[in-house]
Amino acid sequence: MNEFEKNVQSKRNDLIDSGVAFVVSFGFFAAMFAIGTIIYVVGS
Repeated sequence: MNEFEKNVQSKRNDLIDSGVAFVVSFGFFAAMFAIGTIIYVVGS
């Protein structure tokens, strides 16, 4: 094992970080879609 494998910065599970990143990015794109849909409905 090298030095970085023995002395890790964070021992948290990567699945939690991946899930949080997925939810945040999904929420961002869902909000963009909702804003676009509202603008489309109001403009027509």
